[in-house]
Amino acid sequence: MTESVDRPNIGVVTEPFAGRPLTDVMDWLLRAAPRVTDLELGAGGYAPTGHCDVPLLLRDSQSRKAWLREISTRGLRVAALNVWGNPLHPDETIARKHDADLRDAVRLAALLGVDRVVALAGCPPGARGDRTPHFAGGEWLPYLEAIHDFQWTEWVEPYWSEIAEFVTSEHPQLLVCLELHPGTAVYNVETFDRIAALGDSIAANIDPSHFFWMRMDPLSVVSAIGDRAGHSHGKDVQFAGSNLDLNGLLDRRWPHDPTALPWNFAVVGRGRDAAWWREFVSMLKKHSRVRTVAIEHEDPFVAAEEGIPVAAELLASAR
Repeated sequence: MTESVDRPNIGVVTEPFAGRPLTDVMDWLLRAAPRVTDLELGAGGYAPTGHCDVPLLLRDSQSRKAWLREISTRGLRVAALNVWGNPLHPDETIARKHDADLRDAVRLAALLGVDRVVALAGCPPGARGDRTPHFAGGEWLPYLEAIHDFQWTEWVEPYWSEIAEFVTSEHPQLLVCLELHPGTAVYNVETFDRIAALGDSIAANIDPSHFFWMRMDPLSVVSAIGDRAGHSHGKDVQFAGSNLDLNGLLDRRWPHDPTALPWNFAVVGRGRDAAWWREFVSMLKKHSRVRTVAIEHEDPFVAAEEGIPVAAELLASAR
């Protein structure tokens, strides 16, 4: 499975600019963050789709060509489509939509020549008949025991086994890169190993920010996952010591009132320094199939227009 990766490109998740036309966003990137060459575009699920009209692009080849031309003439490329959502949701309306969005993103990626789709594994109910998702992140108490394994047997493994087969038939070169994200069935190396065993088309999206606040080591994660990592996000975390002392890492209030929280997402370089990010990018180059580190701006204290250029410059120096 190993493929040669020179050095990851720098990309941007365009979601912070969902209210602006894609052409305006790209023109701004050329002026403010010229190191950026790659785009990660929302294509369904919970991700806004204003920059990627999937139904139109699927059915109309001329619209698809025109859309790609706007991107390529600016020297940019689509590195990934993002359909973060919950296809395992106990609300069947949500589950059906997010499943359909994922499948349509795979079909569109095949037409576009894009070989990465970013997604979440989803979060199913805790028992049959539940109306809300249940994150089985621990089994410390009797009423939590066995929920995790039941979810995998009942929902996670059947669904993702079928999706892996679907991807292989529709777009054999595609990797569905699942973000290891708390609140979903896949959030660390152990759970990723379990889902990756279901098919070669299932890969990982590496977002170090989530590992930081879970007290995982992103460098160790990259080493362990190796060439099953196909995409990466660039995002940092800052901890607030006094808040952390009182409420710990499991504080439930995010994203409300960031000044009161134990941790917040941050611009690349505000949590870990440039030396750490150089080591991270080096590890991606050495061990993974990551072609793009896409800046995902979620810092509540810094505007995206300010944070993305800073992150891009730091990541450029880290390569």
